[in-house]
Amino acid sequence: MIENVKELLKAHEGLKHEVYLDIENSSIVPKEVVDAMLPYFNQHAYGNPTLTHKPGWEAFETIMESSQKIATSLGCKTLEEVNFTPGETEANNLALIGTAFSMKDKGKKIVISEIEPLSVLHVADLLNKHGFTIVKIPVDGEGFINLEKLRDAVDKETILVSVSTVNHEIGTIEPVKEALEIVKDKNCEMIFHTDASDAYGKIPFNTRDLDVDLATVSSYKILGPRGIGALYVKEGVSINRILEGQIGTQKLWPGVENTPSIVGFAKACELAFHNFEENVNHMRRLRDKLIDGVIGKMSDVRLNGPEGNKRAPDNVNISFLRCEGEALTIELSLNGVYVSSGSACTRRLLQPSHVLVAIGRKFVEAHGSILMKVTRYHTEEDIDYVLEVIPKAVKRIRGIVGSMEMK
Repeated sequence: MIENVKELLKAHEGLKHEVYLDIENSSIVPKEVVDAMLPYFNQHAYGNPTLTHKPGWEAFETIMESSQKIATSLGCKTLEEVNFTPGETEANNLALIGTAFSMKDKGKKIVISEIEPLSVLHVADLLNKHGFTIVKIPVDGEGFINLEKLRDAVDKETILVSVSTVNHEIGTIEPVKEALEIVKDKNCEMIFHTDASDAYGKIPFNTRDLDVDLATVSSYKILGPRGIGALYVKEGVSINRILEGQIGTQKLWPGVENTPSIVGFAKACELAFHNFEENVNHMRRLRDKLIDGVIGKMSDVRLNGPEGNKRAPDNVNISFLRCEGEALTIELSLNGVYVSSGSACTRRLLQPSHVLVAIGRKFVEAHGSILMKVTRYHTEEDIDYVLEVIPKAVKRIRGIVGSMEMK
């Protein structure tokens, strides 16, 4: 295996232009974020924030100051509403499992959309094995949740509803406010959770205005370090811990806090929300340029998800007919364009994206999809290069497929 990887890396030598668009899986961390983190590894606040000595007090102060920045960006009432976790996956696990077992005496029904990220879907399947009833609400051809089906599904036995604010694969901006009103109208004690990882830093998102009970956010999706995320827990909402151990500043997640990563998360937050409108408009221009450059000039292609303001400003997901997505990602990579194929979390299994299947894409369309996400750091020249490379790569893959079919 390692020899094959070395050969693939060798094939990439001499690239003159590289464009990283795989923000769904990981991000390039800006220098400002890295520089902000470095002192906290060995120079300052390197202690345990629960201990009574200078490095511990420094760590406590640093974590509180970082929490304040993130809390402000989320519209929190108090710092205690921000609960750090190792990432989006862990925050979603905490939200669902923590709620399920804290409210199991009130009911055992959980409602989610059928296009939630796997860290919600798989946890729901796990809870089903523990006696909870899981209802998955369908979506339309653009990925919007069916609100009438949601209304019918929610009842007095329902304890939790989870609907992402923005779909991670196709960028659909869901009607979360309307969904929450339906839920609370049925039963005000129900907990409403949203994975806001793909909304945070991309569209206006405020927990106080939206009035959700729980919200997941991720560091790397705003170009911060991996290994850190947060679960917003509304003041007055009580959920169970899902891990046990030493309790520090984070009551819902035991263990010694990752101070450098928390600092990096806060710095990434600061950068994401500085000139927010300008950043969003820049991403939207590049998104539309990329979509128009492919959809308007190539044959047998399909845009997955909605257009315009109904779509996250960074998201581009396109299916290329007669093209296998994994082969296309490799061909693009050899030319310095880095994207993901199908569902980022399942691509190595070569299974079609559950999101694309849910919106009605055929397996051949889902398999031929690629996901690209732009950032405030991408340039017009980057997108010009991508639009130069994609048609050539698609033509080559289709040529190979055509030759195989003829044989």
